[in-house]
Amino acid sequence: MTFQPDTPSSDTSQSASDLPMRRPLSFVRRSNRLKPSYQRTWDAALGHELLDIPHGERDTSVAEGFTIDWAAEFGRTAPLIVEIGSGSGEAVAHAAAANPETDFLAVEVYKPGAAQLVSRLRREGLRNVRVAVANAPEVLDQLFNPGEVSEVWIFFPDPWHKKKHNKRRLIDAGFLEKVARVLPEGGVFRLATDWSGYAVQMREVLGASPQFINPHAGERSGEDSALTQVRLYDLDAQSMGKEPQPLDLQEARDDEGGWAPRFAGRAQTDFETKALNVGRRIFDLTFIRRSAENS
Repeated sequence: MTFQPDTPSSDTSQSASDLPMRRPLSFVRRSNRLKPSYQRTWDAALGHELLDIPHGERDTSVAEGFTIDWAAEFGRTAPLIVEIGSGSGEAVAHAAAANPETDFLAVEVYKPGAAQLVSRLRREGLRNVRVAVANAPEVLDQLFNPGEVSEVWIFFPDPWHKKKHNKRRLIDAGFLEKVARVLPEGGVFRLATDWSGYAVQMREVLGASPQFINPHAGERSGEDSALTQVRLYDLDAQSMGKEPQPLDLQEARDDEGGWAPRFAGRAQTDFETKALNVGRRIFDLTFIRRSAENS
């Protein structure tokens, strides 16, 4: 890892109105206080399983000039998969154990979740995972060269399901540019969500991108689509204990489809199990990075 500090600015007269508008954070601010056992694990793992990333202006930002040599970090050259929003790491730890020939980076802003993950990595002796407690867009922008990542995974990101909060969703056209940059031609972008509205947004944004192609276009449509079932019975509302407002079959039909089969490499986490238990449906999407000349 290398770090070149910023050059301090001598201009301190800039007012708040002069500052550029910042994109809303795509994650919930929660307490990052660690209980003593996790703090001990954190301290022991820092600089090993847990990347020691210098921060910029926020505690989740990546300091300008900081870089990582991934071959040196893992001590080998191997395919590298990045999971964004790993939580306590159930999915990435399972994948790392099943694929020892592959390296993984888990990106998570919630410190207690990251501490749980590094504790698990140490307990299970998993050497092919590193954990970054940092904002995902900055990780993609600053810690990877173009085409350096084999796959990017985002499973069950915060749905920000209230309409006024939709703008905070991580998946938008600007974020796709960052994902596309780190993937080579043929690189894979895998997503999953249990919120139908977010699933539709993901499908629309990725479907409109010239940098990605959906290998499952048209699949799982009509009455075979989970989206049709959600709309037909208003399963999202039912799962939250609200009065459902179902659509008739003609209005509910999802004739576009394009949903991927469940990714076999995605372990069913406690979060997903709870979603299924309250009647939600899971939407998987897989997109492939096009060649640069076709983008």
